[in-house]
Amino acid sequence: PKFLTRAEREALALKKREEQVAKQREAQKALLEKRKAFIQDAKRAEKERDREREKERKDREREREREREREKDTERDKDRERGRRSRSRDREGRRSRSRERRSRSRERRSRSRERRSRSREKRQDAEKIDRNGEVKDERETDKDLEKLNEAIRQRYLGKFLLSEFWIISGGQREKRKRGRRLHERKFIFDWDAGEDTSNDYNKLYQNRHEVQFFGRGSIAGMDVNAQKKQKSEFYANLMEKRRTKEEKQQEELRLAGVKKKEKKEAFDNRHWTQKSLDQMTERDWRIFREDFNISIKGGRVPKPLRNWEEAGLPSEVFDVIMKIGYKEPTPIQRQAIPIGLQNRDIIGVAETGSGKTAAFLIPLLVWITSIPKFHGNDEQDTGPYAIIMAPTRELAQQIEEETVKFGQLLGIRTVSVIGGASREEQGLKLRLGVEVVIATPGRLLDVLENRYLSLDQCTYVILDEADRMLDMGFEPEVQKVLEYIPVTNLKPDTEDAEKEESIMENFFSKKKYRQTVMFTATMSPAIERLARAYLRRPAVVYIGSIGRPTERVEQIVYMIGEESKRKKLVELISSDAFEPPIIIFVNQKRGADMLAKGLTKLGFQPCVLHGGKGQDAREYSLAALKDGTKDILVATDVAGRGIDIKDVSLVLNYDMAKSIEDYTHRIGRTGNTVKF
Repeated sequence: PKFLTRAEREALALKKREEQVAKQREAQKALLEKRKAFIQDAKRAEKERDREREKERKDREREREREREREKDTERDKDRERGRRSRSRDREGRRSRSRERRSRSRERRSRSRERRSRSREKRQDAEKIDRNGEVKDERETDKDLEKLNEAIRQRYLGKFLLSEFWIISGGQREKRKRGRRLHERKFIFDWDAGEDTSNDYNKLYQNRHEVQFFGRGSIAGMDVNAQKKQKSEFYANLMEKRRTKEEKQQEELRLAGVKKKEKKEAFDNRHWTQKSLDQMTERDWRIFREDFNISIKGGRVPKPLRNWEEAGLPSEVFDVIMKIGYKEPTPIQRQAIPIGLQNRDIIGVAETGSGKTAAFLIPLLVWITSIPKFHGNDEQDTGPYAIIMAPTRELAQQIEEETVKFGQLLGIRTVSVIGGASREEQGLKLRLGVEVVIATPGRLLDVLENRYLSLDQCTYVILDEADRMLDMGFEPEVQKVLEYIPVTNLKPDTEDAEKEESIMENFFSKKKYRQTVMFTATMSPAIERLARAYLRRPAVVYIGSIGRPTERVEQIVYMIGEESKRKKLVELISSDAFEPPIIIFVNQKRGADMLAKGLTKLGFQPCVLHGGKGQDAREYSLAALKDGTKDILVATDVAGRGIDIKDVSLVLNYDMAKSIEDYTHRIGRTGNTVKF
């Protein structure tokens, strides 16, 4: 190797540096040229775009101008048409008026002619009297009167007055031409059939020829009906000879099916209560739904329940229903439970106090009891199978009480997640494992965001009092909660997925399709929007008249002033006509507290329930009213929805509700299904 001196190394390094600098300058020059070319291209493109925009603007201006011209032409044509119609109306009016004038003038001329003729006759009569000097004698007058009477008789009684063939005309008899009477016998020249004697001596007439029918064709002038009958018999015998044994068996089965169908469709006038399940016809099911005010919407809706025995429920669920004391299903339960057992989404629209809680609980419990239990510690496996959302804490606690009745006997764990209670304590219960979660939307979203709960295996979603939830502004929270549920178990929006076989096969599995059940009292646009977003081809069940109060409630209105309200209130609750418990509704929290204090001073035992009370105080008020410690509940609209208090005899609206929906839910606290 050759060792370079320091000077040579410096010269070599300098040379390399110069080459690098030259390359960098060339690269910069090329970059500048590219940049200039790009800028020029961009300017050309911008100019081209400006030209295109200008051209489009001019085209739009021309189009607007043409549109304005067309509008002007249209207005001009309309003006011409209006003018033509007005001229036509004026012309027709002038013609009608001229016709009326001509008719009136003709009438005047005719009346004037009549007056002139009458006056002329009077003058002539006067001249005759003056000329003869005497009036007609009485004989001539009687003759004229007789002629007049004779003319009247001939006009109204006919001309046959003296005899059948003669008439009187001017005092002389005239011969009348005689005509043939209609009832006279007309001679008939044909022989009667009984007078024919040829059958006695002619053999040809004795043995008349009869046409033979062979089952084919048609002969003119013959008995077509007999020919068709013999023809059908001929073909039937021919087919009977040609049929094989299998074909004969198929024909016998077909005839048996036809007879069975005819027997089934035969009119049966018995009421549906007197028939067995297999004897029910479509007419009977229509009468059944009318009897219970059930209306349905949506395809392939199953038949409703007639009683618990025909529901086909598992034995353990059926035994629990009997132990709890559900004797007969309510109308909403009769139709909603069969739909829920088919794993279909449901929208139930029913009046308050109609037994909606059991309507969505029973299908849920049937599914939970059918899947195998898992006793692992994985957080995903300890998540709930179902969530039930309610608008208020009281309604959530009431649903929890109803669920616990079933859960204790079926081994199903239930936790309520509501505001006013310790979030950490609720999170601990959730981590220990739970099958059903009952919650309000706000607290449930809080628990999900803090990872106390996982909804990875949740496939059953129930929204109770959904309209109230949306009215209270919980729609964003509900949507966020539903987004935590995985979309892998969403039911496909296809016809195959709606078939009963595929639905039932998927229902009794741990990874079944997500089922969403929504119960509401009104079908508002917000409810329809939520249903379109999260429900797949739901079956809609209407019970009774939508938005109307139950018919079991008697409503009385008192028109009184503000200063007399408290006096009338005390008078009503002091009377013996109504037994406790009694509910009094007001619109403001402060008004509820003041009214309760006033009733306490008068010797009553009221309790208060409104949104400003703590959770413990709210629970105490409801418990005291239910166990009889307190006899009057003063509440705001918080207690207007879903609160189940048995045997409420009187609901007083001390302050009128702000909407008819709130009023309907208020008075629904009495007349409850549980009492009846």
